[in-house]
Amino acid sequence: MLRQLAAEVTACERCARLVRCCRDAAEAPPKRFAGARYWGRPVPGFGDRRARLVVVGLAPAAHGANRTGRVFTGDRSGDWLYRALHRAGFANQPESTHANDGLALSDAYVTCAVRCAPPGNKPSPKERDRCLPFLARELELLRRARVIVALGAFAWDGVLRAARALGHAVTPRPAFGHGAVAHVGPYTVIGSYHVSQQNTFTGRLTEAMLDAVLARASAQLATDHEP
Repeated sequence: MLRQLAAEVTACERCARLVRCCRDAAEAPPKRFAGARYWGRPVPGFGDRRARLVVVGLAPAAHGANRTGRVFTGDRSGDWLYRALHRAGFANQPESTHANDGLALSDAYVTCAVRCAPPGNKPSPKERDRCLPFLARELELLRRARVIVALGAFAWDGVLRAARALGHAVTPRPAFGHGAVAHVGPYTVIGSYHVSQQNTFTGRLTEAMLDAVLARASAQLATDHEP
């Protein structure tokens, strides 16, 4: 069950470097979060357990999800993502500020390839591999999942690795790109630039571009027939 998996994710301490990073961020927050009670642990996925759309990011932000305890919540990346999901009809509200803000997803589930906030937002290959079984199990438990939107090349790689772990052929290996589409097992995987400030502030990713990716996902879901 997803609830049991979430408990396992939250309790994980396999990567000492990531454990330290999560706790260090909680113990020395920036002034804008002074006095805030941080989650400071691995962050599980969030959303509709019957979701057909799965959105996969890189990892929690040190002062976003690592603070709030909910993926893509409490930072500007989350603002972008959930506004887009709201516009596309997958979220009941555009705001995602804290874990009890009333946000609910419909037919969508949001998760990450790595569950702890990594230093410099760069997990190591070993940290990625230790976390990979969580994503594979998540996809397995999300039995209705048909479309996966991968935010960035790291998430794209994680999705392909998780699909391979579930026994789906990933050859030839599809290349990441914004708007790239790959069919892997039962999934249609769609690539998008990540909603990081590095991309949104520079205009590399615009709201229109993200909306187009989610529109493509919605169109694909409209044509899919569950077995």
